[in-house]
Amino acid sequence: MSDKETKVVFERPHALLPVVTNYCPGCTHGIVHRLVAESLDELEVEGRTVGVAPVGCSVTSYDFFGCDMIEAAHGRAPAVATAVKRVHPDHVVFAYQGDGDLASIGMAETVHAATRGENLTIIFINNAIYGMTGGQMAPTSLPNQVTQTSPYGRDVATAGYPIRVCELLSSLDGVAYLERVTVDSPKNIRKAKKAIKRAFQNQIDKKGYSLVEVVSTCPTNWGMTPQESFEWMRENMLPYYPLGVYKDVEAEGFANVAEAAAARAEGCPIAQKGRE
Repeated sequence: MSDKETKVVFERPHALLPVVTNYCPGCTHGIVHRLVAESLDELEVEGRTVGVAPVGCSVTSYDFFGCDMIEAAHGRAPAVATAVKRVHPDHVVFAYQGDGDLASIGMAETVHAATRGENLTIIFINNAIYGMTGGQMAPTSLPNQVTQTSPYGRDVATAGYPIRVCELLSSLDGVAYLERVTVDSPKNIRKAKKAIKRAFQNQIDKKGYSLVEVVSTCPTNWGMTPQESFEWMRENMLPYYPLGVYKDVEAEGFANVAEAAAARAEGCPIAQKGRE
């Protein structure tokens, strides 16, 4: 028996509770939960963090995170998170939302929280389908994608085109940081962790609204094995939803969204009122 000291190379994050998850095999919620929890641990903010879980598969996230959690009505997580942040400005507040929740019934809350520059962190899971309610077409479902409510494939002539959330929000002045990631490999998991931690750090530094979109899988409602679902995601979703940073005011040389917005409005006299 070796007398070498045992070295711990991996352990459960403190902010992730020691409970069994109820997610389907191949679902990426578990991976993303771990990355969120690791970020809270490393930033040492678990004790002053409030998470908001709306309706969808992510609703059960209140069972898994050690921080305070609030359940919001379907799509209303940004509104609830805004209220919490304004009452407790020194707390770290995040919403964990799926695509049906964030980009369909909650699209108004999403856009207005972003354009107001609410100092929040949003974790957005895009698996191109409604998961919890049985696999209906979502705003992010791809053209020709078969779902429970598009059995012949999404017809863009009648259902319209998928919503690319990062691209949509990138035009808003209140947004500090947008990045699209995935968690299909160790390399991409590390990139996703870096993005999620950055989104929380932005909030701590009071930069403004940050959102990380995670392109994900739903093997159960896609009718695939976990392995098949990752291949389908790579072949179909990643070309339509390219990974990368879509907005970063810090990289543009600004301290926060207010400074960046003022620079973009430099030619508008009324917008500069009070800044002289």
